[in-house]
Amino acid sequence: QVQLVESGGGLVQPGGSLRLSCAVSGRDLSMYVMAWHRQAPGKERELVTAFTWGAGGTYYADSVKGRFAISRDNARNTGYLQMNSLKPEDTAVYYCALKLRGGEEYIYWGQGTQVTVSS
Repeated sequence: QVQLVESGGGLVQPGGSLRLSCAVSGRDLSMYVMAWHRQAPGKERELVTAFTWGAGGTYYADSVKGRFAISRDNARNTGYLQMNSLKPEDTAVYYCALKLRGGEEYIYWGQGTQVTVSS
């Protein structure tokens, strides 16, 4: 059974930083794409960033380029989202997700973690 467990959300002031973690169990991730999505109240879910686990290639939404960075720890089967220079508009529930390389749909999702940017 595949499990994705996110952690690291919280309340931070504008300009601050947070690091989200996504620990994956039950899958060899070498054939997967890991992504972070977010959904703010009243808005559609959006793709924030994604990378192919066993290869190169990283995507960032324009709204987070230069501020967010996605990374991974192969030994721990864990992905990370480092978020810097946070803005109030980054406030959302953040979800990590997996899809197979070449696949269109993300098939495994975490439970989500709340990120609130406010003074």
